[in-house]
Amino acid sequence: MSSSSTTTSSSRPLRIDFHTHILPKNWPDLKEKYGYSGFVQLDHHCHGKARMMLDGKCFREIESNCWDTETRIKECDEKNVDVQVISTVPVMFCYWAKPEDTLDLAQYLNDHIAQVVSENPTRYIGLGTLPMQAPDLAIQELRRCVEDLGLKGVQIGTHVNGMNFDHPSLFPIFQEAERLGAVVFVHPWDMLGKERMPKYWLPWLIGMPTETAIAISTMIFGGVFERLPNLKVCFAHGGGSFPQLIGRLDHGFHARPDLCATDNVKPPREYVGKFWVDSLVHDKSLFKSLVELVGIDKVVIGSDYPFPLGEDSAGKIVDESDLTNDEKEMILSGNAIKLLGIDKDLLERGKQV
Repeated sequence: MSSSSTTTSSSRPLRIDFHTHILPKNWPDLKEKYGYSGFVQLDHHCHGKARMMLDGKCFREIESNCWDTETRIKECDEKNVDVQVISTVPVMFCYWAKPEDTLDLAQYLNDHIAQVVSENPTRYIGLGTLPMQAPDLAIQELRRCVEDLGLKGVQIGTHVNGMNFDHPSLFPIFQEAERLGAVVFVHPWDMLGKERMPKYWLPWLIGMPTETAIAISTMIFGGVFERLPNLKVCFAHGGGSFPQLIGRLDHGFHARPDLCATDNVKPPREYVGKFWVDSLVHDKSLFKSLVELVGIDKVVIGSDYPFPLGEDSAGKIVDESDLTNDEKEMILSGNAIKLLGIDKDLLERGKQV
């Protein structure tokens, strides 16, 4: 890939939204297919809208931009977003289900994402999903995603049925991702402490950032980054609450090595800058400190499109920052191009002027 500027013939640089979600418009009745409940189904109750139904209750209402690719492209054009990196909605991870059923569902979702990318290769880049509760099956599907479907990596949750990322059974999955050069995008789900947060949307507002902090911390303390130095991991929501905790984590490591340095003898701060984060922090001062902490080359834009907790216009926080034009361009597209290993020239040909 060329190392030249990602600015195209127009004055506007490419804009790659790394954090967006997509679903098929329809999928089989999973309760009927697998023989037990707990799966989401879509109820297209009116034109352009659908209810995500979970065991007879409405989990969330979504609009056609969650499944209709032309609607997405139209809305992207309105916001000057040239490319979306697409991944499933985390409620579809289904790590709790029987492994063979999660694999079957993952294959269905991954095939759909691959089809969306093949139909609009200059507008979409795909990340798959895996049956993480069954490492052998996860590795099998990871290989299929990358080698057969042409996806650039996978999206995974922040834990697997309570297993953190330092669990030995998960290491082979990360090891295979490194071997394949696949990106691992970590998105929080199945948030801890839900029983104490029944109100105020707190599982999303507080639980999700905490989940991501735990995921990063267990990869550091557990030696995953140390053992896999070329593993490409990007964490959603600016790394959650991890950036605000780095001082405490580092101090704890030095104060109580008997508790913190049991699996890795290097302090946490040494791994800052070894992974990527998206820009979705909703606060200008936090964004500035995030860039200073992880490095200008380790931030990509992410909007969480098309959901309400996301950024209305992908990269707005970058546009309004005090960064130089070259630095903004790195975050808007340059870093994502390097992380994903994609053809910049192909994207430029599809760029909307």
